[in-house]
Amino acid sequence: MLNFCTLFNTTYLSRGLAMYQSLKQQCGTGFHLYIFAFDQHCFEALTKLKLTQVSIVNLKEFENEALLAVKPGRTAQEYCWTCASSTIKFCIENFNLDHCTYVDADLLFFKNPQVLIDEMQDKSVLITPHRYTPEYDQTIASGVYCVQFLTFKNNAEGMEVLNWWVNACLDWCFSRCEDNKFGDQKYLDDWAERFSCVHVLKHPGGGVAPWNVQQYDFNIKSGKCIGTEVSGKQNFDLVFYHYHAFSYSLNGSYMLTSKGYKLNRNQIKHIYKPYVKALSAAEELVNKNVGGIIPYQTNNELEWVKKVLGRNLLFSIRGYYKHFYTKRSFQYSFLY
Repeated sequence: MLNFCTLFNTTYLSRGLAMYQSLKQQCGTGFHLYIFAFDQHCFEALTKLKLTQVSIVNLKEFENEALLAVKPGRTAQEYCWTCASSTIKFCIENFNLDHCTYVDADLLFFKNPQVLIDEMQDKSVLITPHRYTPEYDQTIASGVYCVQFLTFKNNAEGMEVLNWWVNACLDWCFSRCEDNKFGDQKYLDDWAERFSCVHVLKHPGGGVAPWNVQQYDFNIKSGKCIGTEVSGKQNFDLVFYHYHAFSYSLNGSYMLTSKGYKLNRNQIKHIYKPYVKALSAAEELVNKNVGGIIPYQTNNELEWVKKVLGRNLLFSIRGYYKHFYTKRSFQYSFLY
Protein backbone atom coordinates (compact mmCIF):
# COMPACT_ATOMS: atom_id res chain seq x y z
CA MET A 1 0.00 0.00 0.00
CA LEU A 2 1.38 3.38 -1.04
CA ASN A 3 0.54 6.31 1.25
CA PHE A 4 0.35 9.83 -0.17
CA CYS A 5 -0.59 13.21 1.23
CA THR A 6 -1.30 16.52 -0.45
CA LEU A 7 -2.79 19.89 0.40
CA PHE A 8 -4.92 22.35 -1.54
CA ASN A 9 -7.85 24.74 -1.26
CA THR A 10 -10.87 25.40 -3.48
CA THR A 11 -8.82 27.24 -6.11
CA TYR A 12 -6.85 24.04 -6.72
CA LEU A 13 -9.75 21.60 -6.31
CA SER A 14 -9.95 20.50 -9.96
CA ARG A 15 -6.18 20.02 -10.05
CA GLY A 16 -6.16 18.03 -6.85
CA LEU A 17 -8.97 15.81 -8.12
CA ALA A 18 -7.20 15.26 -11.44
CA MET A 19 -4.09 14.20 -9.55
CA TYR A 20 -6.13 11.83 -7.36
CA GLN A 21 -7.90 10.26 -10.34
CA SER A 22 -4.56 9.67 -12.06
CA LEU A 23 -3.24 7.92 -8.94
CA LYS A 24 -6.37 5.78 -8.89
CA GLN A 25 -5.97 4.92 -12.56
CA GLN A 26 -2.31 3.98 -12.20
CA CYS A 27 -2.30 2.34 -8.74
CA GLY A 28 -5.72 0.69 -8.61
CA THR A 29 -6.53 -0.15 -5.00
CA GLY A 30 -2.90 -0.11 -3.92
CA PHE A 31 -2.79 3.42 -2.53
CA HIS A 32 -4.36 5.80 -0.04
CA LEU A 33 -4.38 9.59 -0.35
CA TYR A 34 -4.66 11.95 2.62
CA ILE A 35 -5.99 15.32 1.47
CA PHE A 36 -5.54 18.37 3.68
CA ALA A 37 -8.39 20.73 2.75
CA PHE A 38 -7.13 24.26 3.23
CA ASP A 39 -10.51 25.97 3.33
CA GLN A 40 -13.99 24.95 4.46
CA HIS A 41 -15.55 25.01 0.99
CA CYS A 42 -12.89 22.57 -0.20
CA PHE A 43 -13.48 20.30 2.79
CA GLU A 44 -17.24 20.27 2.25
CA ALA A 45 -16.88 19.62 -1.49
CA LEU A 46 -14.47 16.73 -0.96
CA THR A 47 -16.76 15.27 1.70
CA LYS A 48 -19.73 15.33 -0.68
CA LEU A 49 -17.72 13.60 -3.41
CA LYS A 50 -17.16 10.53 -1.19
CA LEU A 51 -13.89 9.63 -2.88
CA THR A 52 -12.62 6.10 -2.37
CA GLN A 53 -9.16 5.47 -0.90
CA VAL A 54 -9.13 9.03 0.46
CA SER A 55 -9.06 10.53 3.94
CA ILE A 56 -9.91 14.23 4.19
CA VAL A 57 -8.26 16.24 6.93
CA ASN A 58 -9.89 19.49 8.02
CA LEU A 59 -7.55 22.42 8.54
CA LYS A 60 -8.77 22.85 12.13
CA GLU A 61 -7.97 19.22 12.85
CA PHE A 62 -4.48 19.59 11.40
CA GLU A 63 -3.24 22.94 12.68
CA ASN A 64 -1.29 22.86 15.94
CA GLU A 65 -0.05 25.63 18.21
CA ALA A 66 3.30 25.91 16.44
CA LEU A 67 1.67 26.37 13.02
CA LEU A 68 -0.94 28.80 14.30
CA ALA A 69 1.79 30.87 15.94
CA VAL A 70 3.58 31.54 12.63
CA LYS A 71 0.48 31.74 10.40
CA PRO A 72 -0.24 35.48 10.84
CA GLY A 73 3.23 36.44 9.62
CA ARG A 74 3.11 34.44 6.39
CA THR A 75 1.23 34.78 3.13
CA ALA A 76 -1.19 32.06 2.06
CA GLN A 77 1.47 30.62 -0.25
CA GLU A 78 4.17 30.77 2.42
CA TYR A 79 1.87 29.11 4.93
CA CYS A 80 1.17 26.24 2.53
CA TRP A 81 4.91 25.78 2.11
CA THR A 82 5.33 25.89 5.88
CA CYS A 83 2.69 23.19 6.29
CA ALA A 84 3.89 20.70 3.67
CA SER A 85 6.38 18.97 5.96
CA SER A 86 3.90 18.98 8.84
CA THR A 87 1.26 17.21 6.73
CA ILE A 88 3.64 14.29 6.26
CA LYS A 89 4.37 14.14 9.98
CA PHE A 90 0.67 14.38 10.82
CA CYS A 91 -0.15 11.43 8.56
CA ILE A 92 2.64 9.22 9.84
CA GLU A 93 1.84 9.90 13.50
CA ASN A 94 -1.96 10.04 13.41
CA PHE A 95 -2.61 7.23 10.95
CA ASN A 96 0.30 5.04 12.06
CA LEU A 97 1.82 4.80 8.58
CA ASP A 98 5.06 3.01 7.80
CA HIS A 99 5.83 5.68 5.19
CA CYS A 100 4.26 8.70 3.54
CA THR A 101 4.93 10.49 0.25
CA TYR A 102 4.05 14.16 -0.14
CA VAL A 103 2.81 15.08 -3.62
CA ASP A 104 1.98 18.50 -5.03
CA ALA A 105 -1.63 18.89 -6.11
CA ASP A 106 -0.66 19.94 -9.64
CA LEU A 107 0.86 16.59 -10.67
CA LEU A 108 -0.58 14.02 -13.04
CA PHE A 109 0.55 10.40 -12.89
CA PHE A 110 1.14 8.48 -16.11
CA LYS A 111 2.47 5.34 -14.39
CA ASN A 112 2.38 3.73 -10.95
CA PRO A 113 4.95 5.62 -8.81
CA GLN A 114 5.85 2.40 -7.00
CA VAL A 115 8.86 2.25 -9.31
CA LEU A 116 10.15 5.51 -7.81
CA ILE A 117 9.71 4.45 -4.21
CA ASP A 118 11.29 1.05 -4.90
CA GLU A 119 14.42 2.90 -5.94
CA MET A 120 14.96 3.93 -2.29
CA GLN A 121 15.81 0.35 -1.25
CA ASP A 122 17.13 0.64 2.32
CA LYS A 123 17.26 4.45 2.38
CA SER A 124 14.70 6.31 4.49
CA VAL A 125 14.10 9.53 2.53
CA LEU A 126 13.54 10.11 -1.19
CA ILE A 127 13.99 13.52 -2.86
CA THR A 128 13.63 14.53 -6.52
CA PRO A 129 16.05 16.84 -8.36
CA HIS A 130 14.89 19.65 -10.64
CA ARG A 131 17.18 18.49 -13.49
CA TYR A 132 17.02 21.97 -14.98
CA THR A 133 17.52 22.55 -18.68
CA PRO A 134 20.69 24.75 -18.60
CA GLU A 135 18.95 27.92 -19.80
CA TYR A 136 16.41 27.60 -16.96
CA ASP A 137 18.84 26.73 -14.17
CA GLN A 138 17.44 28.26 -10.98
CA THR A 139 19.55 26.28 -8.54
CA ILE A 140 20.78 29.36 -6.70
CA ALA A 141 17.31 30.80 -6.18
CA SER A 142 14.99 27.79 -6.04
CA GLY A 143 17.27 24.92 -5.07
CA VAL A 144 18.67 21.68 -6.42
CA TYR A 145 15.60 19.64 -5.43
CA CYS A 146 11.88 20.16 -5.82
CA VAL A 147 9.28 19.72 -3.10
CA GLN A 148 6.89 17.90 -5.42
CA PHE A 149 7.36 14.23 -4.53
CA LEU A 150 9.13 13.31 -1.27
CA THR A 151 8.97 10.05 0.65
CA PHE A 152 9.74 9.55 4.34
CA LYS A 153 9.81 6.19 6.09
CA ASN A 154 8.56 5.92 9.64
CA ASN A 155 11.86 4.89 11.20
CA ALA A 156 14.45 6.68 13.32
CA GLU A 157 16.41 7.99 10.34
CA GLY A 158 13.41 9.10 8.33
CA MET A 159 11.77 10.86 11.26
CA GLU A 160 15.02 12.61 12.16
CA VAL A 161 15.10 14.23 8.73
CA LEU A 162 11.38 14.99 8.76
CA ASN A 163 11.47 16.60 12.21
CA TRP A 164 14.50 18.65 11.18
CA TRP A 165 12.57 19.93 8.15
CA VAL A 166 9.38 20.64 10.12
CA ASN A 167 11.30 22.72 12.65
CA ALA A 168 13.25 24.56 9.96
CA CYS A 169 10.03 25.52 8.16
CA LEU A 170 8.43 26.73 11.36
CA ASP A 171 11.49 28.86 12.02
CA TRP A 172 11.71 30.37 8.50
CA CYS A 173 9.65 29.79 5.36
CA PHE A 174 9.17 32.80 3.11
CA SER A 175 8.91 33.51 -0.61
CA ARG A 176 12.28 35.20 -0.84
CA CYS A 177 15.94 34.27 -1.04
CA GLU A 178 17.73 34.85 2.24
CA ASP A 179 20.84 33.23 3.74
CA ASN A 180 20.74 30.42 1.16
CA LYS A 181 17.09 29.71 1.98
CA PHE A 182 13.94 29.90 -0.12
CA GLY A 183 10.56 28.73 1.12
CA ASP A 184 10.62 25.11 2.29
CA GLN A 185 12.62 23.98 -0.72
CA LYS A 186 16.25 25.05 -0.46
CA TYR A 187 16.47 23.32 2.90
CA LEU A 188 16.79 20.13 0.83
CA ASP A 189 19.97 21.29 -0.95
CA ASP A 190 22.42 19.64 1.45
CA TRP A 191 20.34 16.69 2.65
CA ALA A 192 22.30 14.13 0.63
CA GLU A 193 25.44 15.24 2.53
CA ARG A 194 23.81 16.11 5.86
CA PHE A 195 21.89 12.85 6.22
CA SER A 196 23.21 9.43 5.16
CA CYS A 197 19.69 8.01 4.76
CA VAL A 198 18.65 10.23 1.82
CA HIS A 199 18.30 8.86 -1.71
CA VAL A 200 18.24 11.18 -4.73
CA LEU A 201 15.84 9.91 -7.38
CA LYS A 202 17.53 8.70 -10.56
CA HIS A 203 14.51 7.68 -12.65
CA PRO A 204 14.10 10.43 -15.30
CA GLY A 205 10.35 9.81 -15.45
CA GLY A 206 9.81 11.22 -11.97
CA GLY A 207 9.81 15.00 -11.94
CA VAL A 208 9.43 16.02 -15.58
CA ALA A 209 8.33 19.66 -15.49
CA PRO A 210 8.40 22.91 -17.51
CA TRP A 211 11.98 23.64 -16.41
CA ASN A 212 13.35 20.37 -17.86
CA VAL A 213 10.83 19.07 -20.43
CA GLN A 214 12.89 20.59 -23.28
CA GLN A 215 15.33 17.69 -22.81
CA TYR A 216 12.77 15.08 -23.90
CA ASP A 217 10.50 13.95 -26.72
CA PHE A 218 7.41 11.84 -26.06
CA ASN A 219 5.30 9.26 -27.82
CA ILE A 220 2.66 6.69 -26.94
CA LYS A 221 3.52 2.99 -27.05
CA SER A 222 1.02 0.35 -25.94
CA GLY A 223 -0.94 3.02 -24.10
CA LYS A 224 2.09 4.29 -22.16
CA CYS A 225 3.71 7.70 -22.46
CA ILE A 226 7.37 7.07 -23.29
CA GLY A 227 9.99 9.78 -22.98
CA THR A 228 13.21 9.87 -24.97
CA GLU A 229 16.21 11.90 -23.91
CA VAL A 230 17.08 14.25 -26.78
CA SER A 231 20.80 14.05 -26.00
CA GLY A 232 21.38 10.38 -25.21
CA LYS A 233 18.27 8.87 -26.83
CA GLN A 234 17.59 6.82 -23.68
CA ASN A 235 13.93 5.81 -23.35
CA PHE A 236 11.97 5.89 -20.10
CA ASP A 237 8.39 5.64 -18.87
CA LEU A 238 6.91 8.98 -17.83
CA VAL A 239 5.78 8.48 -14.22
CA PHE A 240 4.49 11.95 -13.39
CA TYR A 241 4.53 15.47 -14.76
CA HIS A 242 4.50 18.62 -12.65
CA TYR A 243 2.22 21.26 -14.21
CA HIS A 244 4.00 24.18 -12.58
CA ALA A 245 2.37 27.59 -13.23
CA PHE A 246 -0.53 26.08 -15.19
CA SER A 247 -3.50 28.37 -14.76
CA TYR A 248 -7.05 28.95 -15.90
CA SER A 249 -7.47 32.16 -17.85
CA LEU A 250 -10.38 34.06 -19.36
CA ASN A 251 -13.05 32.73 -21.72
CA GLY A 252 -12.33 29.02 -21.41
CA SER A 253 -8.61 29.28 -22.00
CA TYR A 254 -5.47 28.18 -20.19
CA MET A 255 -1.95 29.44 -19.67
CA LEU A 256 0.05 26.21 -19.81
CA THR A 257 3.03 27.49 -17.83
CA SER A 258 5.17 30.59 -17.31
CA LYS A 259 5.89 32.37 -20.58
CA GLY A 260 9.65 31.91 -20.16
CA TYR A 261 9.58 28.13 -20.57
CA LYS A 262 9.64 26.68 -24.09
CA LEU A 263 7.10 24.01 -24.97
CA ASN A 264 6.77 22.31 -28.34
CA ARG A 265 3.79 20.63 -30.00
CA ASN A 266 5.01 17.16 -29.06
CA GLN A 267 4.98 18.03 -25.35
CA ILE A 268 1.66 19.83 -25.56
CA LYS A 269 0.02 16.89 -27.33
CA HIS A 270 1.31 14.10 -25.10
CA ILE A 271 1.48 15.88 -21.73
CA TYR A 272 -0.81 18.92 -21.66
CA LYS A 273 -3.72 17.55 -23.67
CA PRO A 274 -4.23 14.68 -21.17
CA TYR A 275 -4.13 17.21 -18.33
CA VAL A 276 -6.82 19.42 -19.84
CA LYS A 277 -8.95 16.30 -20.30
CA ALA A 278 -8.36 15.28 -16.67
CA LEU A 279 -9.23 18.77 -15.42
CA SER A 280 -12.43 18.81 -17.45
CA ALA A 281 -13.46 15.47 -15.94
CA ALA A 282 -12.74 16.83 -12.45
CA GLU A 283 -14.80 19.95 -13.12
CA GLU A 284 -17.69 17.81 -14.35
CA LEU A 285 -17.47 15.64 -11.23
CA VAL A 286 -17.74 18.70 -9.00
CA ASN A 287 -20.55 20.28 -11.00
CA LYS A 288 -22.56 17.05 -10.92
CA ASN A 289 -22.10 16.17 -7.25
CA VAL A 290 -21.44 19.43 -5.42
CA GLY A 291 -22.76 22.44 -7.29
CA GLY A 292 -22.46 26.08 -6.30
CA ILE A 293 -18.68 26.00 -6.35
CA ILE A 294 -16.03 26.81 -8.95
CA PRO A 295 -13.14 24.35 -8.46
CA TYR A 296 -10.48 26.68 -9.82
CA GLN A 297 -9.48 30.33 -10.01
CA THR A 298 -9.10 32.32 -13.21
CA ASN A 299 -6.59 35.07 -13.90
CA ASN A 300 -6.47 37.85 -16.49
CA GLU A 301 -3.13 36.86 -18.04
CA LEU A 302 -4.91 36.47 -21.39
CA GLU A 303 -5.20 40.28 -21.54
CA TRP A 304 -1.53 40.23 -22.60
CA VAL A 305 -2.69 38.55 -25.80
CA LYS A 306 -5.88 40.52 -26.31
CA LYS A 307 -4.36 43.98 -25.94
CA VAL A 308 -2.37 43.61 -29.20
CA LEU A 309 -4.45 43.21 -32.38
CA GLY A 310 -2.04 40.83 -34.13
CA ARG A 311 -1.75 38.52 -31.14
CA ASN A 312 -5.50 38.48 -30.58
CA LEU A 313 -6.19 37.75 -34.25
CA LEU A 314 -3.82 34.77 -34.27
CA PHE A 315 -5.28 33.51 -30.99
CA SER A 316 -8.83 33.79 -32.32
CA ILE A 317 -8.05 32.00 -35.59
CA ARG A 318 -5.73 29.26 -34.35
CA GLY A 319 -7.01 28.77 -30.82
CA TYR A 320 -3.58 29.38 -29.29
CA TYR A 321 -0.82 31.96 -29.00
CA LYS A 322 2.47 31.10 -27.31
CA HIS A 323 1.50 29.44 -23.99
CA PHE A 324 -2.18 30.43 -24.16
CA TYR A 325 -4.58 27.78 -25.49
CA THR A 326 -8.34 27.60 -25.69
CA LYS A 327 -10.13 24.58 -24.31
CA ARG A 328 -11.68 24.03 -27.75
CA SER A 329 -8.24 23.72 -29.36
CA PHE A 330 -7.60 20.66 -27.20
CA GLN A 331 -11.10 19.21 -27.56
CA TYR A 332 -11.23 19.40 -31.35
CA SER A 333 -7.54 18.78 -32.03
CA PHE A 334 -6.96 22.01 -33.93
CA LEU A 335 -3.30 21.63 -33.00
CA TYR A 336 -2.52 18.28 -34.53
